[in-house]
Amino acid sequence: MADSGAQAQPKPSSSVKLVLLGEAAVGKSSLVMRFVNNDFQENKEPTIGAAFLTQKCNLPTRTIKFEIWDTAGQERFASLAPMYYRNAQAALVVYDITKPSSLTKAQHWVAELQRQASPGIVIALVGNKLDLASSNPNSGSSDGDDADAAPAAEGEEEGEEGEGDARRVPTKTAKAYADEEGLLFFETSAKTGLNVAEVFTAIANAIPETSLKGPRGVGGQTSLGRQEDARVNLVGGRTEGAKEGCAC
Repeated sequence: MADSGAQAQPKPSSSVKLVLLGEAAVGKSSLVMRFVNNDFQENKEPTIGAAFLTQKCNLPTRTIKFEIWDTAGQERFASLAPMYYRNAQAALVVYDITKPSSLTKAQHWVAELQRQASPGIVIALVGNKLDLASSNPNSGSSDGDDADAAPAAEGEEEGEEGEGDARRVPTKTAKAYADEEGLLFFETSAKTGLNVAEVFTAIANAIPETSLKGPRGVGGQTSLGRQEDARVNLVGGRTEGAKEGCAC
């Protein structure tokens, strides 16, 4: 009976601040909505300022509650980024596998995090829109031939109407960079859900135990003073309730 009682004990729970960074239209918000609500919107409006959501990830020995700051990718909001990645324990840096310039921007964000974010921050490099690629992960231009292609208008799902293989960033190119910088690396599809939960699970597993000790915030608030379980439009001031299921 004693063993049965021990197994019934709740697992330790810790909060982890996670920030998403990347160029506009790479699908950051779509990744978050797939993880939090298992939902995908074909024509999603660009994020203004930032949005805040939470989601739990159940690991065998503990539960991680992600406090997710989804930042706007437009250049005019770039100066706000330090406010969101300050004290973050994890970051998703997202690029679009159909747009080489978005990987360049992702590399810029990685360098900034390495210079200015908390020491030991777990960074995952994520290539999104895998549904637009063929089965060959290394297809596409590896020498920058498509780097000067005309950019799409701002919006979350560039290239949805294309047919065939739209990949322009080979897997081996991005993975080599991630390996060199010591980053987690995944290619995902927010549209189909492929590898989305796996990214967050890998991050949860990579967070050191030492950085999980002690409560976060005061009175259930985040480092920006907002109540948890809310979606926040920091420019428009709207707040919506956020669902909190488990996608892991």
